[in-house]
Amino acid sequence: MGQSIPAGIPAIQTEGLTKYYGPHRGIEDLDLSVREGEIFGFLGPNGAGKTTTIRLLMDLIRPTRGRAVVFGKDSRADSVEIKRMVGYLPGEFALWNNLTGWQTLHYLGNLRGGVPPERIRETAERLQLDLGRKMREYSKGNKQKVGLVQAFMHRPRLLVLDEPTASLDPLNQQEFFRMAEEARGWGATIFLSSHIMSEVEHVCDRVGIVREGHLVSVGSVSEVIAERHFHVEIKLDEPAPAALDEFAHLPEVSDVEVLDSTLRFVVHGTIDSVVKHAANHRVLSLTSHEPTLEEAFLEYYRHEGEEAAAEEPAEPALTGR
Repeated sequence: MGQSIPAGIPAIQTEGLTKYYGPHRGIEDLDLSVREGEIFGFLGPNGAGKTTTIRLLMDLIRPTRGRAVVFGKDSRADSVEIKRMVGYLPGEFALWNNLTGWQTLHYLGNLRGGVPPERIRETAERLQLDLGRKMREYSKGNKQKVGLVQAFMHRPRLLVLDEPTASLDPLNQQEFFRMAEEARGWGATIFLSSHIMSEVEHVCDRVGIVREGHLVSVGSVSEVIAERHFHVEIKLDEPAPAALDEFAHLPEVSDVEVLDSTLRFVVHGTIDSVVKHAANHRVLSLTSHEPTLEEAFLEYYRHEGEEAAAEEPAEPALTGR
């Protein structure tokens, strides 16, 4: 696992971390703390600032102001030392086209002082990766697998993963989740960015939500789930207006619409009580659609904006003299 890290020091700490690309915002005044040993999801729509944050942590770009610290070490002054402790998967993983997967991973392992060949092969087998093919012959999904193997193979203290399940099929996504849990078992901290709500729910302990370069919320996965909403449609074997009040009065239900024998509404949180009430009727079909993360964010920030406006004190009236 490398050198000893004093107890109680956060795995990642940022203070006022800001990056502008000329006049364009990357991230702004990011204050974030990731505990050692946790799996932390960095959640946000594309363009929110997730990759910028990761590149600053890895010292691939320099901040406009502020600082980032990894296990107590400054991301700029101690960049080389930090990279020895980190397994990093970038969002765009491109390597030498003429090398095979095995040659690529063996070379990267040697740069780290050597990784046991059996560990490379074992990790590749778990992801169903053929190491004998050249990089240029790999699909996007197989290139992603090479990236995952190189991130995990040296058993790093910290895994920094930018959208790790991109291009993976469902079976390999599940294998990644198992690998993440095993990494936690050997004491690793995992910081992963994603715009996929279900992925974050599946594997993370806590989540930070970033929007337009600003960290707007940090909390447990259960707190994030509480913000989730579903679009539900129930087709009944009876006129829907007869059941309207029963569903409209449920505290988690809003935006109820009726069309002949069909009810449509939005459910905030879980749909458990909706299903139980539906059981009182002859249901022809029940469909539930979870919105995209982008839609969920729009809903989340719409309520956030309404609450902020409600709390803002009224402007005092102007009176003449």
